[in-house]
Amino acid sequence: RPPAPGDATTLTRHGQARKDRGRQQEAVDSYRMALARHSDHGEAYYSLANLKTYRFTAAEIANMQQQEGNTSAPLMSQVYLMFALGKAHEDLGKYHAAFNYYRQGNDLKRAQSGYDAGKMSAELQAQQSFFSTDLFKARAACGHTASDPIFIVGLPRAGSTLLEQILASHTLVDGTLELPNILSIAQSLRRRGQLADNREYPSILADLPDSELRYFGQKYLADTAIHRQGAPYFIDKMPNNFRHIGLIKLILPNAKFIDARRHPLACCFSAYKQLFAEGQEFSYDLGDLGQYYRDYVALMNHWHSVLPGDILQINYEQVVEDLEGQVRRLLDYCGLPFEAQTLNFHDTQRSVRTASSEQVRKPLYREGLNQWQNFSDELQPLQRQLADVIRQYEQR
Repeated sequence: RPPAPGDATTLTRHGQARKDRGRQQEAVDSYRMALARHSDHGEAYYSLANLKTYRFTAAEIANMQQQEGNTSAPLMSQVYLMFALGKAHEDLGKYHAAFNYYRQGNDLKRAQSGYDAGKMSAELQAQQSFFSTDLFKARAACGHTASDPIFIVGLPRAGSTLLEQILASHTLVDGTLELPNILSIAQSLRRRGQLADNREYPSILADLPDSELRYFGQKYLADTAIHRQGAPYFIDKMPNNFRHIGLIKLILPNAKFIDARRHPLACCFSAYKQLFAEGQEFSYDLGDLGQYYRDYVALMNHWHSVLPGDILQINYEQVVEDLEGQVRRLLDYCGLPFEAQTLNFHDTQRSVRTASSEQVRKPLYREGLNQWQNFSDELQPLQRQLADVIRQYEQR
């Protein structure tokens, strides 16, 4: 249905739908039409920036700058504007100004967030405390035996959409979405634990009989079937599932896990300058980002320790340097035969709804690997916070 005349919000939504389908010029046209009708529509400016490949005109930048400091504008419109101006100035090589805009946008978002970095650290530590090698051995055959799901986990902006696009180019694999189903199961168990003498998740899993673990595995498969197109395997790319690998292993013991990694500073800064729709509240502050990244690495190290050989780590930089070698490694781990079209992943036509949607429709390029270095002065506190994990990553 054509967008409603004069309705900037509808025009912007129309553009986002075209973006998801890879129809970039149509998306640009819709966003520009929204701005022609309402020049202060911050979401349309940000939607252009979020294409990643779009470059603002001088007139568009001037229009955005005229709206700076307009505190009467809705909060999210101010946030959208700051992130869009950050992208515009980064493209111009004005890195100090770009960082200041990103910082202002993140500060506005963080002020509205109830994120507690200490609470998140405690939740992730609880996973390490509960799940052990002995527990997995004792309950190895409890869940549903299906091997359909391939979980791609990690931090956002680490290259997971690229890995999904590669796998979804294979004839035996369906690409889906960032599915919320595992998070929903974990949340239901958390609520149940709160009602049962304050039995916390994940420790409440010790009380579940084998039949209920199988039920949760079956429920996951049934509830996600709507996103599949008939291939024997499918991808669940929800990055936050790394927190729940233990749960997944109990309910779906034959599932595959791919840990998407990227240089810590590149990953964290890319998340900092990306305005996520929801679920990534740690990204609004560099200190919170650093702590979350450290907690993520610690938990992934634990999963590798108690589930040796069950998780494949893929480093983004190695995919850029050796695409075929890493694709073959990925397919071998998944038990899939090599297919040449997986190397031409950018030609695969499918809906992609993440921030990397336009980037995975183009061949790999090296230019983005070290973009964070343009902001090395501003990122020095984060670099100090992550010094040891950076060193470990660079030694792999």
